[in-house]
Amino acid sequence: MKISERLDELPLHRFHWSVVGASGMGWMFDALDSGLVSFVLAVLAKEWVLSPAQVGRIGSIGLAGMFGGAILVGLLADRFGRKLLFQTTLLVFSVATGLCGLAWNYGALLVMRFLVGFGLGGELPVASTLVTEFAPKAHRGKMVVILESFWAFGWALAAVVAYLFIPRYGWRMGFFLGSLPALYVLYLRRFVPESPRYLESAGRFEEACAVVRGIESDCGQASAPLEPSGARAGAPGFVALWSRGFARRTVMLWLLWFAMVYSYYGIFIWLPSLLVASGFGLVKSFSYVLIITAAQVPGYFSAAWLVDRWGRKPTLLVYLAGCAVSSFVFGKSADPAAVILWGCLISFCNLGAWGVVYTYTPENYPTALRGTGSGWASGVGRVGGILAPLVVGAILGRWPGRQDLVFAQFAAVVLVGLASVALLGRETKRQSLEALELREAAAAEPA
Repeated sequence: MKISERLDELPLHRFHWSVVGASGMGWMFDALDSGLVSFVLAVLAKEWVLSPAQVGRIGSIGLAGMFGGAILVGLLADRFGRKLLFQTTLLVFSVATGLCGLAWNYGALLVMRFLVGFGLGGELPVASTLVTEFAPKAHRGKMVVILESFWAFGWALAAVVAYLFIPRYGWRMGFFLGSLPALYVLYLRRFVPESPRYLESAGRFEEACAVVRGIESDCGQASAPLEPSGARAGAPGFVALWSRGFARRTVMLWLLWFAMVYSYYGIFIWLPSLLVASGFGLVKSFSYVLIITAAQVPGYFSAAWLVDRWGRKPTLLVYLAGCAVSSFVFGKSADPAAVILWGCLISFCNLGAWGVVYTYTPENYPTALRGTGSGWASGVGRVGGILAPLVVGAILGRWPGRQDLVFAQFAAVVLVGLASVALLGRETKRQSLEALELREAAAAEPA
């Protein structure tokens, strides 16, 4: 029996959820930091007398770091393994987040936010890749979407911290609170083994077998005889992403990631500031964002329920369409009830789509290329995140108060992502990663 076949057929067990938990806790504190920035900007804009363009640059610099982190760490994860990078990126993120609380001026904060982004951008695709490679194929979609759901809890925690602490103790305390718990997650991750799929692809078959034996024991299963797969790994590296077998899906994923990151960071980094600018008041705006953020949780869990039933592609299309419509209507909403309703629908649909994106992306590449492919897709997406806060700042600088224009352009960008999936995407539900790898490696050969 091949290692991949054994991993796919094992029953879902506590071991699998421990991997999801160790990965997800890191994501939760990543989201806590990203969420805190949006609330901090609403305070800093007044405290440091920042222009809309300066506020946009603080949001964008972190995404610039994420761009570099996603690409570099993705490449390193295919060379040195998932676990090493899994731990290192979280350490960089944790230390840099704490340093943000010590920033003494605008320039220092920009530097710290870049470092935070580098760690965050590297961690997310590696974590989703690791969970994907451990998951039994019948439960893979559900496990990765639930992993992504920790992001919603982190944002909700950010809203709580902002509501309770920032008005009373200042924005620096928010960063300190976001840094320390992530170090505990770093400790937890020491107990997550290296991916057996990666070990085998790297020629370390005996080590891969040892990890599988440990998982079998944890799951209460008898040891199955294992043999090397003999599969030829696709040529690793950036060029391989554009070979005949992968170019179509690379284009699709890059457009999808650009649309998702552009809309998410553009909307949620600016949301507290936009509500304050609309006259709702700081504390009331934070309370509205807390309610809106809470809608992310059912968005994730509904997507987790659907992704292994409907499939990746139809689930993604439904949530992207809902996000586009909700964004457009939200921009035209003025009274509190409408703001909360359509804001909640944005959260529900956008984060539900995110859960599917993190499931879908690693499934599109073979093991030897999975970290590189996921990292580059994530990295290109961060370009959208860099641009979005700057574009919002430019729109508001030229047309003050025109939030309808801000959210109309978000809706348009989401529709681009939807079109890319509809036209170029293929279904990967319940497919073995090994079967996908063999088929695509053959297709990648020269004609």
